[in-house]
Amino acid sequence: MPTLASATVGARLWLLIEYTGAWPSRLENFELPTEISKLVRRALQRGIRPQLIRRPGKRTRPRDQGIRVLVGYAAGESPWIAQGVIAGPDDLDLDALVAGVVPESCILEDEPVFLVCTHAKRNVCCARIGLPLARSLAEILPDRVWETSHVGGDRYAANLVCLPHGIFYGSMSQAAASAAANAYRSGEIILDRYRGRAGIPEPLQAVEHFARAHTGECSVGAVAVESSRTDGDVTEAIVRCGDVRLQVVIEPSAFTAPCGTACAETITTYRLVSLDRLAPVRYATPALA
Repeated sequence: MPTLASATVGARLWLLIEYTGAWPSRLENFELPTEISKLVRRALQRGIRPQLIRRPGKRTRPRDQGIRVLVGYAAGESPWIAQGVIAGPDDLDLDALVAGVVPESCILEDEPVFLVCTHAKRNVCCARIGLPLARSLAEILPDRVWETSHVGGDRYAANLVCLPHGIFYGSMSQAAASAAANAYRSGEIILDRYRGRAGIPEPLQAVEHFARAHTGECSVGAVAVESSRTDGDVTEAIVRCGDVRLQVVIEPSAFTAPCGTACAETITTYRLVSLDRLAPVRYATPALA
């Protein structure tokens, strides 16, 4: 199953809430303790994506007093993630997060955070495949890995999210997850099983994918869409990929999942129509007298 261009579009701002109790099938139904539900509600009102998290293999209540949270700003070229422990849901300044500022109750993290979806009540495959993957990854990267609630795209289980950039991977094996996490810690992306970067429209995620595949560029921040336009179903974009500029044209393409009735749905993916390398821009200088 193709994974390209399937990262969650509406996830540029993140609120991760440690909660070791039972996770409901949907956070937006607010079937959680009052303080947790209030945090989720405050996040949703501001366009922040809330996630429940817990340490792999642990279901005991943490000893810390208060609620452990991580906030992530995945927008732009300088994303960040910060962590804190708050006494209650009103003690976290989510308006600061919306403005791209670290809330006063949190401290910036200097290492990435990795989320593995293990949300059994949303999709049993996420738990069946995600739980052992989260545990194995946590053995390699202790204190950097969390189990998390639904991240979007259950058909791609097991799903891995790399923060702060919001890099999504799907259909992960334990070996693939380890390789992707180590690459991200070095500032790179592995294109195999790469779903895209969250918060970006799916057609532009596809444009980035094809630009990376053509150039072999793997640096996280080396690819940027300079401009784009859509004509019907066709998207045309100018992409900077390292020192190279490309004109990339894509269109939707239907894919039918082959795994039986449980997943038998038509999935929209993208097909490369054309890709052309553009001449470098040369600036004319006046002749010296």
